[in-house]
Amino acid sequence: MQVKSPDLIGLLKVFQDSNVDFILIGGIAATVHGSSRVTQDVDVVYKRSDENYKKIVYAVGPLNPYLRGAPKGLPFLLDERTLRSGLQFTLDSDLGPIDLLGEVAGGGNYENLINHVDEITLNSKRLLVVNLPKLIELKVAAGRPKDLEAIAELELIRNKLSER
Repeated sequence: MQVKSPDLIGLLKVFQDSNVDFILIGGIAATVHGSSRVTQDVDVVYKRSDENYKKIVYAVGPLNPYLRGAPKGLPFLLDERTLRSGLQFTLDSDLGPIDLLGEVAGGGNYENLINHVDEITLNSKRLLVVNLPKLIELKVAAGRPKDLEAIAELELIRNKLSER
């Protein structure tokens, strides 16, 4: 499944409307902090709890989630058991790609990251976004070429903010 024009804000709204406990990381978090880079997916670290698994299934289930890059026809069901059994899920959906991350290099899990967030309002609701210093740490820990390229811009943004 490939969405031609992902609705990333729509994906976040679905999570917000279902009261999923998550922290926004990745490219959209960088954009929130002032990055000019474009991203094509939503990256979230989700709280690993039975209650939150139910919320995630309720939110994402109707969007026909499927494992990104998996062969067509491979059986996949995003349900509470699947979430409990796995940790990281890179999915395509009717609204676009989403990475559901139980933990992330350089930041750990939801509980580890919760003290490193900024709260913003999106769709008239609260949205937790990893703060800029921690986002830079996550990018360094990931070490992928695209993350390393983004670090310089994020550090410039951090330096400009500290000059104020």
